Amino acid sequence: MASLNKALLIGNLGKDPELRYTPSGKAVASFSIATTNQWKDKDGQKQERTDWHNIVVWGRQAEIAKDYLRKGKQIYLEGRIQTRNYDDKDGNKRWITEIVADRFLMLGRKGEGDAGDEFPPPPAESDAPGAGNEDDLPF
Repeated sequence: MASLNKALLIGNLGKDPELRYTPSGKAVASFSIATTNQWKDKDGQKQERTDWHNIVVWGRQAEIAKDYLRKGKQIYLEGRIQTRNYDDKDGNKRWITEIVADRFLMLGRKGEGDAGDEFPPPPAESDAPGAGNEDDLPF
């Protein structure tokens, strides 16, 4: 049976992307984005909830993210949800859920210089996350 793992988000960057390179030289950028939902409660009062999402971008798109994305910038992104574990500096096992982005699009008003800029299509098969060894993640 087929399955689907697809995440579509529109949100604002919570921090500038951090660019690192794996020991094999592959670029990987990480950053967070915030999405906010608003609704009215049973008393008619406006309520709001903000969720934070960890984002990872690989290859050339990681370098582009580092060059063009800034804290506060609104973006649209497509990717897949991934959960992985790692050992923290104290040796404790930690789990993290993140969105591995395939593509992103900067949003905003015209005149902001980069509104509507679309970045490269998903990476080639050999450049895709999982094509190499994810054990050499730098974080």
